[in-house]
Amino acid sequence: MNGQKKRQLKTYLILAVLSALLARVFCSDADSHPTTDVCSTNTILPGPKGEKGERGNPGEIGKLGKEGPMGMKGEKGDPADVGDQGMIGKIGPIGTKGEKGCKGLSGPAGGKGKAVIAGIRETDEKYYYIVKEERSYRDALTHCRIRGGTLAMPRDEASNSLIADYISKSGLFRVFIGVNDVEKEGQFMYTDNTPLQNYSSWKESEPNDASGHEDCVEMLSSGAWNDVECHLTIYFVCEFMKKKKTDLQRA
Repeated sequence: MNGQKKRQLKTYLILAVLSALLARVFCSDADSHPTTDVCSTNTILPGPKGEKGERGNPGEIGKLGKEGPMGMKGEKGDPADVGDQGMIGKIGPIGTKGEKGCKGLSGPAGGKGKAVIAGIRETDEKYYYIVKEERSYRDALTHCRIRGGTLAMPRDEASNSLIADYISKSGLFRVFIGVNDVEKEGQFMYTDNTPLQNYSSWKESEPNDASGHEDCVEMLSSGAWNDVECHLTIYFVCEFMKKKKTDLQRA
């Protein structure tokens, strides 16, 4: 309903009220006519209901209402596609030393080696030779054994000094010798499974197992011993009893 029609309706209502008041006054003052006749002829009755007005213009948008309560948890959706592989994480700490495994079967005899022998050193009972071929401790031990010997096992100052001089004059800095604590941490043994007893030649502050896996031993050109990791590949020195000398010549 527009403003003009509102004003018309308001005027109409005011006039109707005024007419009703005037009719009452007129009926109460009339002397020569019956009240019912006068009032029936002069009372103004409301008119009929008007027609439906035109639809008004849309009002302004109201304020947003309050946020309603949280709805119920929906059903689990379908799994998404697999994303790209993430970056590789940092390497974790080294694990504890495992138990010693069972002894494996003997392998087939190898062919004639091509290792370079750096001369020979002798004592009354033994002789030594340095192999100028970098091997791990296990491979070095195997090399010496298949030739009838073992990694050198200096058991006194005389044999230790002989090997140290041999290393130095061969122009080397270090070699593997036949000492390790693979079987039990801190309990160093010769490769023939006899323990160190009356002699050792450890470098100052050694053995220290710095990496937690230093279970094999090297000798420096100074004659000092140092514990190192067994997987390192360095030169090594073999030891033979003199009665095995002919076997060495055949090898």
